[in-house]
Amino acid sequence: MISFIFICLIATALGATVQSGTEPIPIIRFEIDGPHVDGSYKWLYETGNEINAEESGYVKNFGKGEGEEVQVAEGKFSYKSPDGTPIVLSYIADENGFQPQGDHLPTPPPIPPEIQKALEYLKTLPPTAAASNSQGQFQASPSKNRRP
Repeated sequence: MISFIFICLIATALGATVQSGTEPIPIIRFEIDGPHVDGSYKWLYETGNEINAEESGYVKNFGKGEGEEVQVAEGKFSYKSPDGTPIVLSYIADENGFQPQGDHLPTPPPIPPEIQKALEYLKTLPPTAAASNSQGQFQASPSKNRRP
């Protein structure tokens, strides 16, 4: 439900910046189903200025108890940028966080071959005591002057 409100706010903001000072933009289609007892839901809308959004969600591992259940949301939205370029973003949000995908999103540069070679080499090394300390916390060495 929060994501629905967020998408509505985005759509309103986009519409306001592109269409400021004109007539209101009509909502051509609006559908909502849920939320249901099992945590599932679905909504979608389409506006007169070609903004489309939809999302569905469910609870993964429903009924297995707290700590096992995970809310999952999948959706997409699209609109035209001010220069007329179509923008399409699809996403999933689950136990791995928010994972958007779209051609307009920046991507990291490729890893240089030298760095990739070093990373591959590091994977072949045996684990060390320092690597097994997953907390990454400082470990003080024993002190002879320590008071009880």
